[in-house]
Amino acid sequence: MKGLLLIFVPVAGAALAAAWPSERTRPWLLPAVGVVHTALAFWLLMHPPVVAPAAWLGFDQLARAVLPVVSLLFLVCAAYAVPYLGLRAERPNRVFVASLLAVLGLMSAAHQARHLGLLWITTEAVTLATVPLLHFNGTPRAFEATWKYLLIGGTGIALSLLGTFCLGYAYILGGGGGDLTFVTLMAHGAALSRPWVLTAWVLLLVGYGTKMGLAPMHTWKPDAYGEAPGIVGAMLAGGVTTVAFAALLRVRAVVDAAGEAAVTSRTLLVIGLFSMLVAAVFLLGTRDFKRMLAYSSVEQMGILASGAAFGATGVWAVLFHVWNNSLTKGALFLSAGTIRRAAGARTSEEVRGMSAITPQSAAIFVAGMLAISACPPFGPFFSELRVLRAAFETGHGAAAGMFLGCLLFAFFGMTRLVLSIVDGRPRGGVRNARRRIRETAGVVAPPLVLLGLSLWLGLATPETLRDAWAAAVAQLSPAP
Repeated sequence: MKGLLLIFVPVAGAALAAAWPSERTRPWLLPAVGVVHTALAFWLLMHPPVVAPAAWLGFDQLARAVLPVVSLLFLVCAAYAVPYLGLRAERPNRVFVASLLAVLGLMSAAHQARHLGLLWITTEAVTLATVPLLHFNGTPRAFEATWKYLLIGGTGIALSLLGTFCLGYAYILGGGGGDLTFVTLMAHGAALSRPWVLTAWVLLLVGYGTKMGLAPMHTWKPDAYGEAPGIVGAMLAGGVTTVAFAALLRVRAVVDAAGEAAVTSRTLLVIGLFSMLVAAVFLLGTRDFKRMLAYSSVEQMGILASGAAFGATGVWAVLFHVWNNSLTKGALFLSAGTIRRAAGARTSEEVRGMSAITPQSAAIFVAGMLAISACPPFGPFFSELRVLRAAFETGHGAAAGMFLGCLLFAFFGMTRLVLSIVDGRPRGGVRNARRRIRETAGVVAPPLVLLGLSLWLGLATPETLRDAWAAAVAQLSPAP
C-alpha cells in the first residue's frame, strides 16, 4: 500500500497544483510533496515490503534499489524550484508545477511496474508528461527542442511497443497464457520462442535506449537539455533516463532467462561503448556548456549500458552509479542554470569569468565537473572503478581499455569548456550581472547538497544501499 502512495501522492499534488489559484504560493507544493515522497521512499528502502509475485505494481527489489534516489533528486530540485520560479515571475507556473509533480508520480509507477504492458504505458506516460516542462521558456529554440523530443521519442515509443508485442508473442508461442508479469515471463524463459525473443530484445533495446539517450538515438538530448530549465535537465538526466534504464534491466532479465544472456551482454557492451565514444568526440568540440551536460549524460548512459554487460558484479556497480549520476548531474544542472541566467549566454565565445560573477555556483559547477569525470573522492569514481573491476573479472580487458580511453577524452573535453567559462575576465554586459543576479541560499544550497551527497556516497556508502543493490541483482539474475 505504501508503494502505491508513492504514485498517488504526487498525482494528487499535480491535481491540486492545477487548481491552485495563486502563482506565488503554488511552487511550495513541490517541496511539500517532495518531503512526503522522499520520506515514504526511504522508509520503504529501510523496511522493504513483501510483493506478491503476480502483482502488476509493487515496490520490489529493483524499485527499492533505484527509486529512492529519484525521489531525493526531486526533493532537492523542488527546493530549488521555489526561488527559481520566483525569479521567473513573468512565466505562468501552473502547468510547470503540475507537470513536474505528475512526472514524479509516473516515474514512481514506472519503477514499480512489474508487468510488461504496464511498464510500457508508464514509461511512455513519463515521456509525454515531460513535454510541457521542456517548453517552459517559450522561446523558438525551446519549441524546436520540444518537437524534436516528441518526434524522436515517438519513434522510441513505437519501437518499444512493437518489442513488447514481440515478447508477448514469444510467450504465447511457448505455450504461455495472458500473464505478462516479469516473474511469470522469467519462470517460462526456457519455453519462449527464440527468434521472437531476439527480435523483441533488439526493438526494446532501441526503443528504451532512445529514452535513455544512448547513441545513435541520442540526438534529442543536446537540444532538450540545452533549452530546458536547469530543474528539468536535472530530472531528465537523473530521473527520466533512470526509468528507461530500469526498464531495460527488467526486459534483459527475461531475455537472459530465455537463454540469450550472451546476446544481451554483447549488444549492451557495444552500444554502451559506442555511446561513450560519441559523447567523448562531441565533448571535445562543443562550446555550449548546457549541451556539454547533454553529451555528458550520453556518456553516463553508455557507462550504465556497458557495466550491465559485465555480469552480476557489473549490474551491482551500475546500480551504484545510478545514484552517483543522479546526484552529481543534479548539482551540475542546477548550478549551470544559475550561471546561464547570470551570463545571458551559453557558449565559450560569450561567457567568461563566471568565478567573479557567480563565485559559489561556479565553484559548484567545477566541483561537479570533476565529480562526474570520476575524480576521487566523489561517488562516480568508486562506482566507475567497480565497473572496471567487473570488466576485468569477466575477461573484458579490451573493453576496459576503451572504457578508460573514452573517460579520459571526455574529461579533457569537459575541463576545456568549464575552465574557459569560469576563468578569465567577464565579457561586456556580463560584468554588471552580479548586480542583477544574487546567489541566494535558495539557489546555492540545493546543488551544494547534491554534491555533498555524492561525496558522502563515495566515501561512506551505507550498508543498506549495498544490500538493496545486491537484492536487485538477485532479482534480475535468480539462481537456477
